[in-house]
Amino acid sequence: MSSSPEPSSSAPEPQDGAAGAGSPRRTVLSTRRLESYTDGVFAIAATLLVLNVSVNNLGAVTSNSDFVRQLTDQAPSILNVVISFLLLSLLWLIHVRQFEYIPRVDTTIVWLNNFRLLGVVLVPFTTSLNDEFNRFLLGRTLLPVNFFVILLLSTWQWFHASSPRRHLVQGASAAAVHNARVGSVSALAQSFGVVLLATMVGSAAFLLFALDPLISVLLRRTGVLRPAPDAVAG
Repeated sequence: MSSSPEPSSSAPEPQDGAAGAGSPRRTVLSTRRLESYTDGVFAIAATLLVLNVSVNNLGAVTSNSDFVRQLTDQAPSILNVVISFLLLSLLWLIHVRQFEYIPRVDTTIVWLNNFRLLGVVLVPFTTSLNDEFNRFLLGRTLLPVNFFVILLLSTWQWFHASSPRRHLVQGASAAAVHNARVGSVSALAQSFGVVLLATMVGSAAFLLFALDPLISVLLRRTGVLRPAPDAVAG
């Protein structure tokens, strides 16, 4: 699920204001507050996940064997929390790596990020639905759909930022930007596959993301990923 380039030694200097002479003027802002806001939302969403696991869900415990049985019954809920937490962590890592090379943003990126964060704050809710109603088709697919929408907005944001005419990405070679775009689309395709598989196997569909390293190797061998001095972060 990696989709962010590492730094290039031949980076262009950041540009203020419009993308270039003759281009329509647009608002260009520092990323400081956007990054702080995003970090906070990710942190709160990840923390709220633990509310899906509570001692109130345990029944009467009269012995060690009862205690073990009750904890075992909670295993699916704990697994859902772990899966959601790991996926949120990966999404946050992608965000951090991408914004190492986006020193300034325009209003489009700000709003794409806001809508992405809306998806992030819904993750604890869709995780709860997946836990309580996974016997129903909608109950077991809303969480994968939630992550698919987040990845879709993240991919859209990266494509917008890395457009050569906007000059928003700084410090990455053209090959690295291309590879990051390929990585974003690959992650999005995997996420769509997870949605389809979840209709049949539920949360186990998230194991599809474990194929990401093999897919990256295949893309390199077929030339889809280009050789770059600043290789796509793995």
